[in-house]
Amino acid sequence: MQVGVDSVVASMEQSLAGLDPELLEIHDQSGEHVGHAGAQGGGGHYQVLIVSRHFDGQSRVTRHRMVYEALGAMLHKQIHALAITALTPQELQEVFPPEPTRP
Repeated sequence: MQVGVDSVVASMEQSLAGLDPELLEIHDQSGEHVGHAGAQGGGGHYQVLIVSRHFDGQSRVTRHRMVYEALGAMLHKQIHALAITALTPQELQEVFPPEPTRP
């Protein structure tokens, strides 16, 4: 990754820290969008997986709004496109159940 990309990801992590994520993965997908108009303006394409108890009882739209609000200052500048997966800890366990322990 480039130094600029590392700093954008670090800034995203810092901005999302207020949601107290139990899991946060940010993937830079900008390389897949070279030549795209947004890439020419310097904004990157990112995929975010965030798991937080703050999402309990919230709709998918509300969860996305929470993430957009946290990243607000970066949108349309460092971030051109953002794919969000926002789950509660329970939903994460349903998607990726823990492996059974062996005796």
